[in-house]
Amino acid sequence: MQARLLLEDGTLFTGLSFGAEAQMIGEVVFNTGITGYQEVLSDPSYCGQIVTMTYPLIGNYGITRDDFEAIRPYIHGFVVRRHEPVPSNWRAQYSLGQLLKEYGIPGIHDIDTRMLTRKLRHYGTMKGLITTGNERVEELAERLNVSPLLRDQVARTSTKHVFSSPGNRERIVLVDFGAKSGILRELTQRGCDVVVVPHDVTADEIRRLAPDGIQLSNGPGDPKDVPHAVKMISELLGEYPIFGICLGHQLFALACGADTGKLKFGHRGGNHPVKELATNRCYITSQNHGYTVVDSSVEGTQLTVTHINNNDKTIEGLKHKTYPAFSVQYHPEAAPGPFDSSYLFDEFLDMIRAHKKNNPQKPRQAVLSETLKGELQYAQK
Repeated sequence: MQARLLLEDGTLFTGLSFGAEAQMIGEVVFNTGITGYQEVLSDPSYCGQIVTMTYPLIGNYGITRDDFEAIRPYIHGFVVRRHEPVPSNWRAQYSLGQLLKEYGIPGIHDIDTRMLTRKLRHYGTMKGLITTGNERVEELAERLNVSPLLRDQVARTSTKHVFSSPGNRERIVLVDFGAKSGILRELTQRGCDVVVVPHDVTADEIRRLAPDGIQLSNGPGDPKDVPHAVKMISELLGEYPIFGICLGHQLFALACGADTGKLKFGHRGGNHPVKELATNRCYITSQNHGYTVVDSSVEGTQLTVTHINNNDKTIEGLKHKTYPAFSVQYHPEAAPGPFDSSYLFDEFLDMIRAHKKNNPQKPRQAVLSETLKGELQYAQK
C-alpha cells in the first residue's frame, strides 16, 4: 500500500506503508540513533511528532515488551528508509509493523530519508502530515495548514494517579511530565522509595509526601506550556534537593528566572558529546529535545552552567548557586545508550544526604496517613 508524507513547505514524499492505515499530523523530526528504535517509539518525549530514523535499516530485531520506556507509544508517525517486516531476534515478541498497527500509528518506508533529514537540518523541523489515504495533495495541504500542533503533550503522557515503587532508602518524589521508565529504574536500583506524581501536582501535595528529594522527569513539548510546574518548582527550591532531566531541566531553569527557546532541529540521538566544565571531561550522551535554555538568560540568575554541548555550545547542565538543586538537558538514564552519565543519580543521592545532615528533620512516620494511603496506588515493580 502507498503512503505519503507532506511537509508544510509543500515537499511530498511517496513511499510504501507499514503499520496502521491512518492519517496523522505532527512535527517532523529526525533521530540519529543506529539502534534503539523501540525505545524511541516508546519515549513519551516524542508525543505528537513524526519521527524519521536516519539509520537506513529499521525493524530487524523486532519488538520486545521488556524494553519499552512507557506503557504505549505516543508518536504520530514513523519514517524509515527500509523497513524489515520479519525480525531476527530470539527476544522479539512481534514486529515493528505490528506494534504500529496496534496503536494506530502510520509508518512510511522506501523514501529518501537522507534528503528529508538534510532538509530538516537546513530549514528546521516542520509540521507534516503522513497518510495512507488517496486524497488529493491539495486537500492534504489544506488540512495540514489549518491543523495546529499539539500543545498539551505533558498532560497526555503524564500519569493520572499517584503510585509508588517502594524501597528502603531515600524517598524520592518523581514528578512525571512524560517520564521514561529508565528514571524509575535508576532510582529503584539504588533502593529509593519512589513516589510518582502527576505533572500538575502542587507544592503542598509534594510536602505532604514528606520526600527527601524531588526528581523532575523528561517530557514532551515546550516547557512554557506547563507554567503550573514552574510555579511548583519555584515554591520548593531550597526546601528539598531537586534534580531535573531534559524537560525537567528546562522547567528548573524557568523557575530560577532563566528563559528557554526552540532549537532549529533539536538534538535527538545516542551519541551527543557533552563537556563537564568543572573537569573538562567529555561525556557521550543520549538526547531528545527540541528546546534549550537560552545562554544569555542565565546571567543575573542564581544558576551556574555546568555542562555544554560540544557540537553547538548550547547549555546541557545547570546548578543552583545556593540551593541543593541541579539539572541536565541530556538523559543519564538512557536505554539504549551510553552509561557515562548514570553517576548523576548517585550525586543526587549524595546531595540529599548532605542536605539531611545539615537540615535535620523530624523522623518520617513509617506508615503513611490514611489520607495519603487513599491517594497512593502501590505498584510493585
